[in-house]
Amino acid sequence: MNYRKLGKTGFNVSEISLGTWQVGGKWGDPFSHETADAILNKAVDSGINFIDTADVYGDGESEKAVGRLVRSRSERVYVATKCGRQLQPHVNEAYQPEAIRKFVEASLRNMQLETLDLIQLHCPPTEVYYRPEIFEVFDRLKEEGKILNLGVSVEKVEEGLKALTFSNVTTIQLIFNMFRQRPTELLFSEAKRHDVGLIVRVPLASGLLTGKFSRETTFSPDDHRQFNRDGAAFDKGETFSGVDYETGLAAVEELKKVFPDQPNLAPIALRWVLMFDEVSCVIPGASKPSQLESNLSAAELPALSGEQMEAVRSIYEQRIKPLVHNLW
Repeated sequence: MNYRKLGKTGFNVSEISLGTWQVGGKWGDPFSHETADAILNKAVDSGINFIDTADVYGDGESEKAVGRLVRSRSERVYVATKCGRQLQPHVNEAYQPEAIRKFVEASLRNMQLETLDLIQLHCPPTEVYYRPEIFEVFDRLKEEGKILNLGVSVEKVEEGLKALTFSNVTTIQLIFNMFRQRPTELLFSEAKRHDVGLIVRVPLASGLLTGKFSRETTFSPDDHRQFNRDGAAFDKGETFSGVDYETGLAAVEELKKVFPDQPNLAPIALRWVLMFDEVSCVIPGASKPSQLESNLSAAELPALSGEQMEAVRSIYEQRIKPLVHNLW
């Protein structure tokens, strides 16, 4: 495993880390702590030392599993969680300093930890990034020893750029993959200039970039890849990176021609993300240990060639960019 600096947190984190949206099992299934424990422990056994969760994942069960892991291991495991998505309705006006404080304290109780290594605002409405009082409350929480660092999880490049104006923001979590390349235009360089770490989520475009899906693939009614394709439940960009499913399948077929010797495109897609030095780590999810093994294999791949990088860029420019580039 290779390690990279996570911005001004000073943490050296595994470049392939773990997101825990699905750690209790596949979408729509009840949360399995047995599955979660198997995945989480295998991750640490394999050198992963950064785990991303959120208070809404599995209605809090993901946080419980992550906290149990950290307390049971001797290795230094950095824990990042998120807050804000419990607000109903999830609107700018609902974001208040006291509500944020209660969420942070609830996460600490849920994980049975004294301090959070990293707390992230969980994709708040864009207006929240223009309210200094929301960011200021995290300074008080840090003074009280409840958090070490503040980060933001964003939907849009604009939100990431605005977050950089707050000096206490240490990380930005964003969607970045072969089908979502806009962040490289400005956000990457600005984050580097501010020494802010970049945490990449949805690196496989909700599984599209594994190359294993087809027109015949079906998803359960409780799977966001079925019910959120038009953004009915949350931001459309979280599902297949906002790319129309048929368009995505066509682009994947072209990617397979660029990497003809790869039966599973997932490791290639992760290695592509890691070709960008500004990225601190990538946090693919796993609903079973075998998916974790696939993700980890990306660390063993050689760097992609200039020709391969150009081919990926060309597919994006022709197939994807005209449809989604300016949306996020």
